[in-house]
Amino acid sequence: MSTLEKISVFLNRILLFLGSVAVLLLMSVATANAFLRIPFIKSTWRGAYETVGFLGAIVIAFALGYTQKRKDHIVVDILTQRFPKHVNRVLDAINYFITTLFFAIVSWQVFVWGMKISKSGEVSETLKIVFHPIIYCVALGFAVFSLALIIDFLKSLKGKEN
Repeated sequence: MSTLEKISVFLNRILLFLGSVAVLLLMSVATANAFLRIPFIKSTWRGAYETVGFLGAIVIAFALGYTQKRKDHIVVDILTQRFPKHVNRVLDAINYFITTLFFAIVSWQVFVWGMKISKSGEVSETLKIVFHPIIYCVALGFAVFSLALIIDFLKSLKGKEN
């Protein structure tokens, strides 16, 4: 296993753990808010929707790299399944290269957006909390996903099975 791959595995484990904590928090907030709607309580938490949205963004972003490593994303190969292996390997390399560039740009632009939000002092609408750290978390998730894609790209160039 290369150093780059070890770094990717380490980062994905950390993000997977943090994403798991975020899922638990998300479910707890949503469940508590639903429970508070029971007729005899009739009181909900105003910030539940916003909190669930923030936690959901973290969960999804933090799961991307790990999901790529496991190859758990949906693959539509109705056309390419009949191609020879070497053609599929070339197409995989092209695909990994383009998606790496795309998600690296996404990560960079999300980070830039987080910096703009941070500088402006903007806060969330309901809870009035600073939310640029959540934007940075999403950018980190996309960056780690890009790292996993780079590794897959390099493996496809070497002809190793992904």
